[in-house]
Amino acid sequence: MHAVVALALPTVEAFDLAIPSQVFGDQAIHAERYTFTVCAPTAGLVRSTAGYAIQADRGLDALADADTVVVPGYLPLDDPGEAVCSALRAAAARGARVVSVCTGAFALAAAGLLDHRRATTHWQYAGDLSARFPSVKVDPDVLWVDEGAVLTSAGLAAGIDLCVQLVRADYGTDAAIRVARRMVVAPHRDGGQAQWLERPVPLPGHGLAATCEWALERLADPLTVTDLAGHAGWAPRTFSRLFVAETGLTPLRWLTAARVREARRLLEVSDLPVDEIARRSGLGSPANLRVHLARDAGTTPTAYRAAYQGREPRS
Repeated sequence: MHAVVALALPTVEAFDLAIPSQVFGDQAIHAERYTFTVCAPTAGLVRSTAGYAIQADRGLDALADADTVVVPGYLPLDDPGEAVCSALRAAAARGARVVSVCTGAFALAAAGLLDHRRATTHWQYAGDLSARFPSVKVDPDVLWVDEGAVLTSAGLAAGIDLCVQLVRADYGTDAAIRVARRMVVAPHRDGGQAQWLERPVPLPGHGLAATCEWALERLADPLTVTDLAGHAGWAPRTFSRLFVAETGLTPLRWLTAARVREARRLLEVSDLPVDEIARRSGLGSPANLRVHLARDAGTTPTAYRAAYQGREPRS
């Protein structure tokens, strides 16, 4: 029997904890495969993000018996404390597999288990993880990362993908498919969380904001740096220098990012043909739209639209 222990840190993300509970704790499937236990820094009730409390029957001593430790997400993302970090390090040192779901990666990082390793977390907190733990190689675009004994998943439902993959690694594809069918989820999902990221286009400050707003209303036009500079009342070189200083992007890179964002918005909310979306967003051609969307979201226009609208788009 493979012992899986979920460490619920306050305030635990209820959905994140439910994922390993369902995948590993369903005895109708795993009667002779897994045991599942919930523990906490101190045994007892643990607050959850859903407003109810979780009963953790054991404290950190449960990690000493675990073959796999799963740390669900939690908020706020405070340091979990030395007792938790020491228990996680001890579990990893004796050979336990250590896994995080969503923002649970922050606890693994605080324990030093992600140092010099590739890892992921919810896209919304990836920048924070990278800033707080610069030795971690954060990849915000993938659904999960397998570094052997340490694995991390992206936000929320990506934990399902990772936990099903763990069943596959432990007991084979048939076992993973059986779990996925019972949960009514895909046994494997292509792509990553890049297609769900919000990528705001930075707006410059007082001096150039009006020009950017003007450009955003004319994305379908063949705008040039000279056009933007003329609207702002600067020489093109001076305008470009000021623009980079305020946004961190060249005017043309900013314009491309704005066009990709508009293309994504149109794919999300409309049934417009891809060639019309390419025209309205200023990306020109369907081929150019596909290139930029693949680079930005890691997917195709058809797949992106289907993911957001829950149906195949009209041709």
